[in-house]
Amino acid sequence: MFVTKKALPRRTFLKAAGVTVALPLLDSMVPAATALAQTPAAPIRRFGAVYVPHGLLQSQWLPATTGRGFEFSPILKPLEPFRDQITVLSGLSAGPTVLNGGHAVAPASYLSGNVQPKQTENSDVRGAVTVDQVMAAAIGQETTFPSLELATEDFSTSLGACDTGYSCIYMNTISWADARTPLPMETNPRTVFERMFGTGGSPAERQARMRTDRSILDGIAESVARLQQGLGAPDRSRLSTYLDNVREIERRIQRAEAQADEHPLDLSAPVGPPEAYDEHVSIMFELLAAAFRADLTRVFTFMAMRDITSRAFPHIGVPDPHHALSHEANGRSDDPNQQVKFARVNTHHTSLFAAFVARLASIQEGDGTLLDRSTVLFGSSMSNANDHTHSPLPLVVLGGGAGRMRRRGEHIASPPNTPMANLLLALAQKVGVETETFGESSNAMEV
Repeated sequence: MFVTKKALPRRTFLKAAGVTVALPLLDSMVPAATALAQTPAAPIRRFGAVYVPHGLLQSQWLPATTGRGFEFSPILKPLEPFRDQITVLSGLSAGPTVLNGGHAVAPASYLSGNVQPKQTENSDVRGAVTVDQVMAAAIGQETTFPSLELATEDFSTSLGACDTGYSCIYMNTISWADARTPLPMETNPRTVFERMFGTGGSPAERQARMRTDRSILDGIAESVARLQQGLGAPDRSRLSTYLDNVREIERRIQRAEAQADEHPLDLSAPVGPPEAYDEHVSIMFELLAAAFRADLTRVFTFMAMRDITSRAFPHIGVPDPHHALSHEANGRSDDPNQQVKFARVNTHHTSLFAAFVARLASIQEGDGTLLDRSTVLFGSSMSNANDHTHSPLPLVVLGGGAGRMRRRGEHIASPPNTPMANLLLALAQKVGVETETFGESSNAMEV
């Protein structure tokens, strides 16, 4: 390992007009002859939560056996390459069945620890602080962003009731700072990119950069060259790879924006999200991986879609609106083809998530990878979308949790209606939150 005579601070930034780029962990950030656990390179613990609406088809999701050596179900199959990093969970509950309003209750209770939202169609909403925000308070205060909240669909302008008796507010986020403060989810990759790597700049500067296909990194080129001169070969390679990745994300955002012809080139308001859903999700995941890599954040939440979405997936042979399909596939229709199509969309979501997991696994950090040092929850807080049940839930956790996830490679079947809060409490403890309770937990689940 190459170590400079004077170690770089773990929080090293390269700055220029309108640009601030945090560096990834480099060998030269580790002081020579110092125990790793006592240096800035000590493993960082990270947490992410990915939410998909309307549940996942249980018959195609749940493995047939528990413990180790289970066979991956069709929907879980894309995650099979990460058998040693996966924990499959069954038997957990987010709360009682809500016949009217279940699609509003689901996102509001995903990370709340089984605390149910107040039934109201007005602005007097009441939820509960979510586990991501509890974690952010404990491990995110040293980072640029204590937490990041992302989504692909923006319905924040919807007013009144979006589901029977429940405000639209409940359906627009899975993250709450406290019982009265739902956090907005950002849907625009350009906005996220500029927040992460730009200090804003004027609209004119941003317009000029886009018109000439210039990069936000151009302004720090000289600083990068000077820094590279003092680094060893491994660090030079690591830094170049990181900056290449930042540039590639930027190019993908630019390409997506160029395809949206109806959006004017007016950067006083950010250009809208990509039209292609898969590219939108992929770019968001790349941004989250980059944020973890540069330690810009240690906590994120991501809504892959919004409940009651009418989004369809014709590019994979499913032209049906997703919400309607979720009802048809879960009991409203006797047509088995409805289940086939719903499971196809479920598997597609798992595949998009698996690409993110692979990205984390590909990024070295210290003596491990970002996946080794992360804990990422994926699933839904709805079980049967037609009956609006919230148990048993389709959930998996990926990652090593910086060595704290002890039951990787297992399918853990809990007794029916075990509070999901027990899982969230355990995950909070594993990232470093000192607490014995969360929400309606009864005890910390052994994971």
